[in-house]
Amino acid sequence: MNYHWNWGIFFDQVQNGDETYLAWLISALGWTVAVSITAWIMALVLGAIIGTLRTVPHRGISFFANAWVELFRNIPLLVQMFLWFFVVPELLPKDLALWVKQDMPAKEFVTAAICLGLFTSSRIAEQTRAGIQSLPRGQTNAGLAMGFTRAQVYRYVLLPMAFRIIVPPLTSELMNIFKNSSVAFAIGVLELTFVSRQMQEDTSQGIEVYAAVTLLYFICAFAANRGMALVEKRVQVPGYIAGAH
Repeated sequence: MNYHWNWGIFFDQVQNGDETYLAWLISALGWTVAVSITAWIMALVLGAIIGTLRTVPHRGISFFANAWVELFRNIPLLVQMFLWFFVVPELLPKDLALWVKQDMPAKEFVTAAICLGLFTSSRIAEQTRAGIQSLPRGQTNAGLAMGFTRAQVYRYVLLPMAFRIIVPPLTSELMNIFKNSSVAFAIGVLELTFVSRQMQEDTSQGIEVYAAVTLLYFICAFAANRGMALVEKRVQVPGYIAGAH
């Protein structure tokens, strides 16, 4: 193999710049984490709401929630990213479209976070629905018999238990959101995948660059996994999933 190894490339100065390639990577890691966490918060809130609406005994509401899940879950994430970035602004009123395309701060970041958040919300919604429907029907009946409204039954009885049950699949979704954030490079977000491509073109040290980026993605996903493991241990209920003995 005639490849010229150079692990010191990260401390070299960027071509036509004052910073090092390591500084590039650290900045890219920051954007990756920012996009992922923003999208995760949005996905968790929307996913919980939509997943809950899928279980209510109202055809119109459940139809809307089901349509939401099918729409965002069945279109490839990369296609959705392009749609939100290039197509959606053209459908807005003229003045708003002009602001979005020319003056909106951090347009690429906002678009990527919204797109990734909506995509992930459809998956969390499905898990929320499954968690609620896995609970015995007697819990709902008991809450209603005690005088709770249906909204109160969801708030105080069903959702606290359902979210304890679905912590393991939520862990996978949090790990995936860090990995899926790599698609944001397609619309110009300066995250890890985007910067790694730039570094590879500048330095021709593709192995070192992609090895470093792979390690950073692994660290993000592993940190998410360990963090959610602590949450799972703290909220587990004996007799349910991880709490069973």
